[in-house]
This record gives sequence, structure tokens and C-alpha cells, in this order.
Amino acid sequence: QFHGAISPAVAASLIPPELCGSTANTKKAQVVKNNSGVTPAGQCGTWVKEPSGGCFTSPNYPEKYPPERECIYIIEASPRQCIDLFFDDKYSIEPSWECRFDHIEIRDGPFGFSPIIGRYCGQESPAYVRSSGRYLYIKFVADGELEAIGFSARYNFTQDPEFDEIGELPALPACDFELSGPEGFVESTQIGKEGKAQLTEAVDCRWYIRAPPRAKIYMRFLEYEMHNSNECKRNFVAIYDGSSGVEHLKNKFCSTVANDVMLVTSVGVVRLWADEGSRKSRFKILFTTFHEPPCEGDTFFCHSNMCINNTLVCNGVQNCVYPWDENRCKEKRKASILDTLDNTNLTIIGITCGLVVILLIISVIIQIKQPRKKYVIRSLRDDFDPALLHPGFEPPHYELCTLRRAPSGDLADAALADDFDKFHKLRRAESKCIRDHHCGSHQGSIHGSIHGSRSNLSLRDATIAPDGGAAVPPMSPRLAKQMSPHLSHHNTPAGRRSILVMKHSYSQDGAEAYRAEDEEDDL
Repeated sequence: QFHGAISPAVAASLIPPELCGSTANTKKAQVVKNNSGVTPAGQCGTWVKEPSGGCFTSPNYPEKYPPERECIYIIEASPRQCIDLFFDDKYSIEPSWECRFDHIEIRDGPFGFSPIIGRYCGQESPAYVRSSGRYLYIKFVADGELEAIGFSARYNFTQDPEFDEIGELPALPACDFELSGPEGFVESTQIGKEGKAQLTEAVDCRWYIRAPPRAKIYMRFLEYEMHNSNECKRNFVAIYDGSSGVEHLKNKFCSTVANDVMLVTSVGVVRLWADEGSRKSRFKILFTTFHEPPCEGDTFFCHSNMCINNTLVCNGVQNCVYPWDENRCKEKRKASILDTLDNTNLTIIGITCGLVVILLIISVIIQIKQPRKKYVIRSLRDDFDPALLHPGFEPPHYELCTLRRAPSGDLADAALADDFDKFHKLRRAESKCIRDHHCGSHQGSIHGSIHGSRSNLSLRDATIAPDGGAAVPPMSPRLAKQMSPHLSHHNTPAGRRSILVMKHSYSQDGAEAYRAEDEEDDL
């Protein structure tokens, strides 16, 4: 296999034998897989591949290299091998401080961000270089001035010291897959399903994805897990853009995370390498072919510079970078009882719900118009206890009467009966008398002051003789029974005391009327 601008036969005639080996070795290289390459092809000198290595040169070597040129050479060894790189003594690159202008840059890996080994320029060729793994990245840069003859380099593949105990890798089974279409899946499980390799064998499998002409490929990882994470020598997933050559390596994943990949060509290659102890590594990739805008009639615009096939819209799979193709789509779910309802069932359910709502409204109206207030007032009247009345609710006007030691003798039975009749009427009109406080049974309340009352105190005197004879006729038993809750009888050796009478008025007019009546009685 040969990568470059000329055929193996022409390369063998142009390259000195001491540079890249004999013609026999060149012919043998045609049947040996050597995955090294250069970018851009055909503009960066010659490259001869051999079974155990190869050689490459700068453009026009041994003549001066052209100005404004950048060439990238990537060397890839077989699994469990590393690379030894040697530069020929016939070497000359424009010298500069820290090799800022024309230079050769060597990195330990397949990418431009791999760890750098060194940057070289001047008249002295670099020393021997050995890679730590399977890859070396060499970049040659020439500016627009002061060209020189350039370089010639040889590389060999040797056993990786890390795998000395394990030994050389046995022959690997053939493991290639071909895929096409507007979308598809690349899965590691296909190796076992199609019988490409046993679970105890190391694999180096490749999936070739071919899109229509002028189309590109978008890859999105759905599943990804490496059995031996961060051990790229033992397992990895690599994405190539254009071919499986190492110079077309786009991304390589061997850690715990894998990102989406956007290819710029119509050919994509997915490669899985896993040794015997890493066969549990697994992945699943969704690939989607697309065209750049403007989108044609049978395509869908993804709002990410992608035009995908209309058949991929609302198919339950996100084919765009963002889920524009699955937005505003009915969610695919299992059929429920609502899905089985027809128009008749919905009509019956609607009528039933309407009747229930109407009944609820009627019941609420009935409850609102129900005479609940009268019932509450009636219940309060029946259960009302005058002793629990707080004076802050409706402060009444009280007219208090107290007892006298010197009763007057001008009180007749008719006046007393009239007072008792008035008192009885007031009681039936729901007047309130706080007996314990104003009329009370204690001695202190008998001689209480009358200045706290809003109306004047009226005294009804019942005159008794000093010798105990009653000057006033005794109260009838019926009247005494009616007045028993509100009158206090006090029998002392001095004689019978006056009876305490409270007159209760809820209005100022009533209080004035009783005040005038009391004054007449006193007179």
C-alpha cells in the first residue's frame, strides 16, 4: 500500500536505496497494511511504506522545498508496537530563534494537540525519536522566505515494552461492515451477532458509512463505555473523515466521554480496537446523512446548517443536532382508555357532567335562601343565660335602689303593687339585672354609693314600727313568689328592712321618666 503522488515503481526509481530501502521491500509493502499517511496528499514529498516501517521526505527533497507550505505526516503502528524515527544527515531547514519560522514539530500521538516531543530547525538533524504508543505526529512548516533542502526521515515499528510479557498480537479476524442510507446505527453488538469474532479474541473492526454524493455525515453517540477507560493502547473508538487512513483521523475516544462528530466528506469510518481483555467495551452511534442549505423540497431544515430527509421527521429519533425534527410531534405512547372513546361516549359524558353541575348550583341556591339567621337567633334566645352577659356588649342604664335603716311611713300597698307591676313588665321586656353586683347579697352592696349610676336612685321605703310592728301591710304570697328571684328579705332584731328594687331602662327617655317618678315619691 502506498500513499502519495507517485506509484510504488516510480518511487523506487526516484528514491535512493539508502533512503527508503530496496525495490524488493517496496513491492513487499504493497501487501502489508501500513496505516501511515500525509496531508495534503501529493504536495508533501514522497512516502514509501514497508512491512516494518517506511520513509518520507519534505517536498522536492533533495531540492529546496517550496515556500508557504504546511505538511502533516502521521505514522501509525500496529497494536502493541511503537515507532522509532530517524532523520538523515542531509538536512537543512531555515534557522530561527526557537524555530518560530520554518520548522519540524513532532508530537507523541496522532493529533496536533498531542504531547509535544520537540521542534527542530537549522543545519543539525534531530536526534533519534521513539514514541510511547502507536502514533507519531510530524508537522513541517515553511514560510515565504529563505527556503532550504528540507529533510528525509525513516521509521521502524518495534515491540512496545509495555506488552513484552503478553507477547506479540496474534492474527486479527477480518471485521469490516458497510452501511448506507439516510440514517443508521453503528453498534458494537454487531460483531457478535454477525459472527465476526469470538469474545476471547482481540478485534480491530471498521464500519464504512457511505453517504450520497455531495452529502455529509453527522454522528451522535447514544451509548459509550470503554472496558479499560483511559487506556488507549487497549481499547478505543476512532472516527475517520474520508478514509480509514490515519491522516484522516477525526476523533479518537478512549476515556469516559464521547462527543458528537460532524464529518465534511461523504465517507465516514468508525473503528473499534479492543484487545482480549477489553471486549466488554461497547458503543452505539446514530449516523445521519445531510446536505447543506438551501434545502430542497423533500428535505427538512434542522436550523443547524443541515437539511435531512423528510422521512426522518417525527420518527421518534433525534436526527438533527438539536431536536427540531421531533418538536411539535405527537408523542408516541400506548393507547389508553381515552383513545377508545368515540363521539357518542363523549356526548354522554358531557351531558352527565352538565346535569351534575346544575344540581350542585341548585343545592347551593337552596342553602343560601334557607332562613338560617332566624333559627340562630331563636336558638340564642332559648339558650341565653343572663348571668353570662358581658357589660361591653350593650351597656344598659341601671337605676339602683338600696336599703334604708329609717323607712318612711308614707308608702301604701297600692304604690308598692304599682312598682312591682312595672318591674314585672320590664322583666318581661328582657331587661337585665345584675343582682350580685348592684343589688347583691353582701353587706357592702347594701350601703353602696349611688353616684356611679347614670340615673338617680329611687328609694321605696317600707315603714315598720320601732317595736317590730309592721306599718305596711304584708306582701301577698303570690306577689312574694313572683318577686323571689329579685327581692331580698332581711329579718333582723330591729325589724324588717326595706325591699331593694332595681329599675332597668335601656333608653335615656325611660331613665328620665323613672327619675321624675322617684322625685314625686320622695316628695
